[in-house]
Amino acid sequence: MDFFGTILFPFRWLVSWIMVMFHEGFTFLGLDAASGWTWTLSIIGLVVVIRAALIPVFVKQIKAQRGMQALQPDLRKLQQKYKGKTDQLSRQAMTQEQMALYKKHGTNPFAACLPILIQMPFFFALFTVLNGISKASREGEGIGALSPQEVRQFDDATIFGAPLSSTFLGSFGGNINLSVIILSVLMIIAMTASQFITQKQIMAKNMSEEAMQSPFMRQQKIMLYILPLVFGIGGINFPIGVLIYWTTTNIWTMAQQFYVIRRMPTPGSPAAKALAERRAKKGLPAVPLLGERKGEPVVETVAQPRVQRVQPQRKKRKKK
Repeated sequence: MDFFGTILFPFRWLVSWIMVMFHEGFTFLGLDAASGWTWTLSIIGLVVVIRAALIPVFVKQIKAQRGMQALQPDLRKLQQKYKGKTDQLSRQAMTQEQMALYKKHGTNPFAACLPILIQMPFFFALFTVLNGISKASREGEGIGALSPQEVRQFDDATIFGAPLSSTFLGSFGGNINLSVIILSVLMIIAMTASQFITQKQIMAKNMSEEAMQSPFMRQQKIMLYILPLVFGIGGINFPIGVLIYWTTTNIWTMAQQFYVIRRMPTPGSPAAKALAERRAKKGLPAVPLLGERKGEPVVETVAQPRVQRVQPQRKKRKKK
């Protein structure tokens, strides 16, 4: 086993075990164990488990993104301060001050990429599992937690006539499978479109005007087109099962982001203004208050001003 395989070994076991658990559960409910739809639902169940476990990371990502937007004015001042200074001491001082800004706002430039970085080992593990299904089936071997019998079942499982372990490029071999080609193209389009829409709605609705003018935003605009392109090109070599996994996780992200933008938008963004207008029509304060419940009026309490106690002054006594 190579170095890459050694790293992915525990992830392969975990991914395959979760799929087996869901497969057994759906079979217990009456679904056909050999059906491609039973295995497809097992892959979707895998997505639900992984994304539910990543919700705390997603919350940290939101806080980090808000922090990055909040520090943009200070960051521009810092860049202006060291503009034109190319000596080593100036660059070092600028880096130290940038790190201090990130620490002050509780964020860093890589926090926004954290969820996708955490998902990548699971993605590659699922890719290696599904990519090795055909070979393991021929040799009568198991993969991870999948028994040899389950491997053969998965290898024979199809949806719309396309085997879950087949790829777009692999379908151009001896016998061309049009079902694999058509389904792969549709899944790749759905995968890249959902990823593009998710990033686009963040930039269009959940960014303040000040953040839109920042250098960080220019990088985001570049990534908006690069990431879907990378996954779109790479998708032609993904098994159908992996395309199902990645499309499902993108749809989850899109729905999750839509909820956050609508209910907890970034201050100063178009989504925040829309939320304020909706709440104004209902007679609610512009910003949701802690403890507010749906359908119940909010009672705002006004803190009483603190009154400083006047210390008694010592009276001067006449000397006898």
